Amino acid sequence: MTDFLQGLSEMVIVGELTVLSLLVGGIIMAVGIVMARVFKMLFQKYYAPSLPRDTAKNLGKFIYFGIIALSFLAFTSSQGIDLSGLIVAGGIFAVVIGFATQSVVSNLISGLFLMAEKPARHGDTIQMPDMGVTGTLLDIGTFSSRIRKFDGTIIRIPNEKFFTANIRSLVASVARRADATVGISYKSDIQLAISAIKKEIRAGMPFVLCIPEPDFWIEELADSSVNIRVLVWHPNEDWGQVQPLLLGVIKRALDSAGVEIPFPQRVIWGAKD
Repeated sequence: MTDFLQGLSEMVIVGELTVLSLLVGGIIMAVGIVMARVFKMLFQKYYAPSLPRDTAKNLGKFIYFGIIALSFLAFTSSQGIDLSGLIVAGGIFAVVIGFATQSVVSNLISGLFLMAEKPARHGDTIQMPDMGVTGTLLDIGTFSSRIRKFDGTIIRIPNEKFFTANIRSLVASVARRADATVGISYKSDIQLAISAIKKEIRAGMPFVLCIPEPDFWIEELADSSVNIRVLVWHPNEDWGQVQPLLLGVIKRALDSAGVEIPFPQRVIWGAKD
């Protein structure tokens, strides 16, 4: 065995590179790849479940490629390769590429900041008023983020724009408030209308919270009606049920109580001679 290894060390490929050193380098790289996969698997099994999905996904990639990079450095060291010149050339090349791809670098850095700050998590329903986008956050990637809108389409947003945009979370709080405005005629009894609406909400919308109880504001004495604003609180996951049903419940309550919802009206006075 010793003679065999000695023979391999004497077989020069180029310069100081021998068959033996190349074999050792190959073993180092193979061990590094195996270790990278093992560490990534252990991370995903024991630590990833306790982390946000996006963070766990990117940390897994960092661990995997980090170990491979270290293995490559160990490989080059075993071959006696001097990387100083390559590092200098790489630095100059990186500066040139950096100027040419400023948006890519900006998106990368913004993605890192988003992963650290966590303004929203995977599965959160968010709204971005500046862009007119509302939907479910699918993931925050290295360069861009993906949001699934309520119509089922998926929109990709560069991380730079995502990081600098106003983000409104629709699920961060335990409860949310829904509201609707309805107009009743001036001859109708306001308290009767409010009592009827409150009773119908309790009977037809069991997911509306009792505390805080529904609130009613006389919002405006409009041209044709007295406008009442109805505000109800509910668990944030029930938004899809409360908001579409609220106006129907109000209409049914006013019809049952005989409260008129007037059409727009105008009073015209004729000039006297």
